[in-house]
Amino acid sequence: MTGETDLSKMLATLAPKLHDEEYVFCTFVNGRYGDHPELEPIASFMEAEGLTLVNPKALADQHGIAYEGVFRCITLSVHSSLEAVGLTAVIATRLAQHNISANVIAAYYHDHVFVQNGRAEDALAALQALK
Repeated sequence: MTGETDLSKMLATLAPKLHDEEYVFCTFVNGRYGDHPELEPIASFMEAEGLTLVNPKALADQHGIAYEGVFRCITLSVHSSLEAVGLTAVIATRLAQHNISANVIAAYYHDHVFVQNGRAEDALAALQALK
């Protein structure tokens, strides 16, 4: 299944969905892929400074893992192509207009936008207004 590349079609079928779960970004200086499975990470990225995991807040709390902010995830239900141009820019710009940070992770089928927990409903409304 090929993802959508036409920006106007992507925006028309964006269908953002706000998840109930709270997430945190944790970093591990000497971490490696596969570390900390007990945190049940939904995303990971290896940076020069260490391993970043995005995991449920409740599990970070349960295991005493430090983090700085709490986020909610908005999944853009449209199947956007990894080669699509402009979607991330439109989403980030729209949220910036409402003073909401956008931490975007692109996966194969969908883009996932992590926004501050306290602004999640505002972020969802702002994205739903894009059409």
